[in-house]
Amino acid sequence: MYKPRTYRDWVSDKNLVSFSVVVKETDLHIRARLDLTTEALAATKRYRADLESYIKSHPIFLTTLKPFEVEQDAPPIVKEMADATREVGVGPMAAVAGAIAERVGKELLPYSEDVIVENGGDIFLKTSKERFIGVYAGESKFTKKIAFSILPEETPLGVCTSSGTVGHSLSFGYADAVIVFSPSTSLADAAATAIGNRVRIAEDIPEALEFAQGIKGLRGVAIIKGDNMGIWGQIRLAAAD
Repeated sequence: MYKPRTYRDWVSDKNLVSFSVVVKETDLHIRARLDLTTEALAATKRYRADLESYIKSHPIFLTTLKPFEVEQDAPPIVKEMADATREVGVGPMAAVAGAIAERVGKELLPYSEDVIVENGGDIFLKTSKERFIGVYAGESKFTKKIAFSILPEETPLGVCTSSGTVGHSLSFGYADAVIVFSPSTSLADAAATAIGNRVRIAEDIPEALEFAQGIKGLRGVAIIKGDNMGIWGQIRLAAAD
């Protein structure tokens, strides 16, 4: 059953235009200075075509839960996903939402200095002013209570979330939310999955944060399990509006 993605309203950006692009499983919610639906749709179709073509000739790329070595001449988005997931030890599709969000977002930057692309809870953003990203962690007390402050000089930035209790993403853990910040949205997406796999109970949070600190390229991580939260890195919390 489809559940409305209410968290899509939890990015503070009242000065931007909102529009959506849906191509098969890819469901993007985009905010920019102007409606760029045509440009975003063309980019989404192109990157999906590259992925689908590669998967057709390499079916295991779609299903493996382990890092997958790709050829040097593989499509750039395929290589990016493989590289990101190799860093954290998960299958390449763990980076697909972040990879598409970032690549589509960067194609829109020549038209708008502010671009926010959300793809299933994974966000790429480039901003000219401070933005706030709200936290969705299911039944946790932190849902709708806290937000993360993002400054212009920190962007482009990927902010990706994995959950073992909310949504359809595959996770072997039970964290309510693992939120990862990285200049690479693909890496943030893959790392959120890998870190989330290590959290089954609240007592697992310190060890999961220690694992996160060993991943080169991450800017910060927040882990929420029930009423417990652990934070590492360059993260600024704020009260949600």
